[in-house]
Amino acid sequence: MRTHIRIALFLMFCRAAIHAAGGVDPSTLDNKVLIGYQGWFTCPEDGSQRWTHWSRGVPAPDTLTVELYPDLKELDLDERCAVPGMTIGGKPAYLFSSRNQKTVSRHFRWMKEYGLDGVLVQRFVGEIWRKRADGEVVLKNIMAAAKESGRTFAIEYDISGGNAETFAQTLKDDWAYLVDEVKVTSHPNYQRHNGKPVVSVWGMGLNDGPGHPPADAQVAKDLIEWFKSKAPAQHQVTYMGGTPARWGTLTADARPDPAWAGVYAAMDVVQPWNVGRYRTPEAVEQWKENVLVPDVKLAAANHQIYMPVVFPGFSWSNLK
Repeated sequence: MRTHIRIALFLMFCRAAIHAAGGVDPSTLDNKVLIGYQGWFTCPEDGSQRWTHWSRGVPAPDTLTVELYPDLKELDLDERCAVPGMTIGGKPAYLFSSRNQKTVSRHFRWMKEYGLDGVLVQRFVGEIWRKRADGEVVLKNIMAAAKESGRTFAIEYDISGGNAETFAQTLKDDWAYLVDEVKVTSHPNYQRHNGKPVVSVWGMGLNDGPGHPPADAQVAKDLIEWFKSKAPAQHQVTYMGGTPARWGTLTADARPDPAWAGVYAAMDVVQPWNVGRYRTPEAVEQWKENVLVPDVKLAAANHQIYMPVVFPGFSWSNLK
């Protein structure tokens, strides 16, 4: 009994110390607000030699692919990438790079200032090889910034465009690499829940043909079970699934095979993709009554966490 009391007091002390330092408690998902953080913006000066995700080629008014131009007035000069031949209000135009440690640290300080708890670090299955070859520059920036700011982080895989035959093994191999070599789960601020590190896999079950594998529900369930209980102990996780918006009814954007209900039920956390599924305040209310409320009840019946997605709106006008 004394040992248990000592352990409990030690844990309470650790949590109190984290909060006293202005940090969040990384041991639970409860009451967390996490941001999807792609970290995919680059500019030629940062070593990447290219403008990534800003534009089609060199940024210009007619090549930009972002919907909102970033306000960089708080960024120092060594964080700004000058855009050749482009001005805003008669002044030189600048963009930023996610490869700049100073900028990523700034993003995390902003999260701290505004009460945001941390990030789900996007890791696209088709880009894993590039990240490894690059030395995991952005991920290491995030790890350093999380420690500095007291924010939390977790890996979120995106299987969009993945090869149906190889994507599952790619995720298994990469997670082992991140745990064993990059040491992500040894980081004091890696997000955990129920004693295990959190991993999210986004996109399985979306009914868009080969774009989001697998078509076979059993393959998806096997991958979830590997992450939860069949992987080596140090690789086991609390599993978060980025699901179709209509995961609960297996309609619209969700694959209709009834076997997928078992796939979603196997997840520890469900995170339905409701982006673009409603466009007006009236439609939001309808979505709440017709989808959100039944989904929350289904998640509760499955003993799952329901993690809603909040999005600010998107027009596609520049990207398309």
